[in-house]
Amino acid sequence: MDQSQAPILQALSRYQSDGHLSYTPPGHKQARGADPRVRAVLGDAAFAADVLAIGGLDDHQESRQVLVQAEELMAEAVHARLTFFSTCGSSLSVKAAMLSVAGPQQKLLIGRDAHKSVVAGLILSGVNPVWVEPQWDAERRLAHPPSPEAFEAAFAAHPEARGALVTSPTPYGACADLAGIAEVCHRRGRPLIVDEAWGAHLPFHPDLPTWAMDAGADVCVTSIHKMGSGLEQGSVFHLGGDLIDPAVLASRADLLGTTSPSVLIYAGLDGWRRQMVEHGKQLIGDALDLAQEVRAEIQTLPGLHVADRADFVGPGRAADLDPLPVVIDLAETGTTGYRAARWLREHHRIDVHLVDHRRISTQLTHADSAETTRPLLAALRDLVAHAAELREVPRVAVPTPRELRLEQVCLPRDAYFGTTEDVPPSAAAGRIAAEMLTPYPPGIPAALPGERLTEPVLRYLHTGVEAGMRVPDAADERLRTVRVLVRAAQAD
Repeated sequence: MDQSQAPILQALSRYQSDGHLSYTPPGHKQARGADPRVRAVLGDAAFAADVLAIGGLDDHQESRQVLVQAEELMAEAVHARLTFFSTCGSSLSVKAAMLSVAGPQQKLLIGRDAHKSVVAGLILSGVNPVWVEPQWDAERRLAHPPSPEAFEAAFAAHPEARGALVTSPTPYGACADLAGIAEVCHRRGRPLIVDEAWGAHLPFHPDLPTWAMDAGADVCVTSIHKMGSGLEQGSVFHLGGDLIDPAVLASRADLLGTTSPSVLIYAGLDGWRRQMVEHGKQLIGDALDLAQEVRAEIQTLPGLHVADRADFVGPGRAADLDPLPVVIDLAETGTTGYRAARWLREHHRIDVHLVDHRRISTQLTHADSAETTRPLLAALRDLVAHAAELREVPRVAVPTPRELRLEQVCLPRDAYFGTTEDVPPSAAAGRIAAEMLTPYPPGIPAALPGERLTEPVLRYLHTGVEAGMRVPDAADERLRTVRVLVRAAQAD
């Protein structure tokens, strides 16, 4: 195919140049009806690109096949059998993938370091999760993706499981042995779903970890807005192999998706694919060189340590590492990632991505350059100079890996929709959670609906909130109360 084409962008350009007069949604009618104060902030270009996908960008019969062409170009670019665009983020895409593999009460093997969107999929579908343990780094208090051996053991214990789901890369850049996990699944005729939301850039440079489609994944979900040039909510999911019916996958996505997709987001996906095919190797190569320089410079700063392959990759840890998420360990400074992130924003207008009890992540992409990393390095030097002032922070009581693992007592769906009550954390130990309790970012739940709460996990969340952790999906974000099943509904 001609990868220099961008069907959605070209159709949008034609729509604008032809001077179409719309008597359809959206009601702002090419910005004419938008509040001038809104237009002043967003610009008219955003409204001009906000047209109907069907009956606007294409006709009612979709005779130009604009979206289909764009998806076919994307599939070819990343070595997928088929590709589907989504304007509802990877949170929708991963749910569609899950529902294409397993249905209510059926088992699905899932790495326990899954994103909250996976748990939401379990709640909506009634799928029965079989949790596969991550590889825990007890020294750094960090989880890496589960190993092929862990999935092998899970399949041996649950041979009826319909397939497997693994997250790779993690928000920390740690990558699973996808080829090994795919082999475990395919030996049983079971599909592998990879939540590769953080890996949209991986197909476009040989020095990056192996792309899920090349490793044998059956469905791969990517967030183009995370490490690519797409707009927020721009997601793509790819199909490979023949273990999943493409009509079923399309149907599940249609079941969950919006009937009013954003052409603006579609256009961002289309343009990013063309950019990566034509210039991706050079752009990402430059980003990798820049990341190496930035990592080396940060490593010279007292008290800061940049996580590298020696920290993350090896037996019992990750199989590979994406170096673009620059993960900085602050343990030696005596402060927390929560406090450091707040200080960098307040004093230098630097917004970091991931924060936890001892780390921050300063994520780099092909959009960065020396002009954007110089202020970052200056801010980190200033952070080190003020480290003594940042040490008076509440300490987070991080449990051991064994203490972090909670017993799954009932299905997430049953607990979430069960009869519930709100109790103080002091009375919640031993009760069954009826809500997700998710430190965010990165958005990996510490407790799920249906899991039995324990004192160490409750203490971790309570001390985390006191130190600056956000738990946005809890009924009470400050965790003064926790939502649990009433005792009559609790399976003791």
